[in-house]
Amino acid sequence: MLLALNVNNTNTVIALYPMQDGVPGELRITWRISTRHAQTADEYGILIRNLLQGEGVAGSEITGIIIASVVPPVDWILRTFCERYFQQKPVFIEPGVKTGLPILTDHPGEVGADRVANCVGAFERYGGPCIVVDFGTATNFDVVSQKGEFLGGAIAPGLMISAEALFARAARLPRVEIKRPSKVIGTNTVDNLQIGLFYGHIGLVDSILEKMIAELGPETTCVATGGLAHLIAGESRYIKQVNDTLTLEGLRIIYARSLAAKQGAKGRKSAEGSHSSQNRA
Repeated sequence: MLLALNVNNTNTVIALYPMQDGVPGELRITWRISTRHAQTADEYGILIRNLLQGEGVAGSEITGIIIASVVPPVDWILRTFCERYFQQKPVFIEPGVKTGLPILTDHPGEVGADRVANCVGAFERYGGPCIVVDFGTATNFDVVSQKGEFLGGAIAPGLMISAEALFARAARLPRVEIKRPSKVIGTNTVDNLQIGLFYGHIGLVDSILEKMIAELGPETTCVATGGLAHLIAGESRYIKQVNDTLTLEGLRIIYARSLAAKQGAKGRKSAEGSHSSQNRA
């Protein structure tokens, strides 16, 4: 079994993939937990083992772990729980890992692990050019070329964090539920806030997508993922695909590629050793 973790600032999504003929197969189940900096390796380990047991999976059945983390303070905690509770050295999405995604930005090492996984998953499923819009703590726009290269993108404040900033700084404004408004001209404070937050974010998203598509070409596929993807995508003029598990799918693909690269390296090393022995003979 492969355990895949997508660790973001707000939530951590955990996925389980059965291994089939040495490679991860179809997604079996996902869980979502809160990301807490204060959570210990033991707390992570106990929680995840309990989740697995509820699914009838023993810890010993986990043969690989891959992690995309954008929360550096918890990385060593994640590494520790993997080694302590599953006796596995996790694969982190970081420079040096064989992702199959050329990164054509000014500073490739700065690209978030979740963005890399999103692009790998999107190109594998939809081809290029494509744009992934990930609605999380931030709203990320990740652009993939027709050749499968990461070209760059944009990062905007997420809908929820924008709302929280407004509520925190405007004492007389109440906190409201983020949902699709029933009208566009608000007649009370709650309606006004919901309309402004909802359609304001859609306007931000579509404005950026319009300009990106103008550069990439009209055949560009726009894919939404993340917690608010379904809420926003239905109102967008450009988003035609919603994929809740896109990041996890990217992690699955990257793990398979990393595994193949390691096996290839072992094969080359074995062949070189055999050739060297023959030469000595």
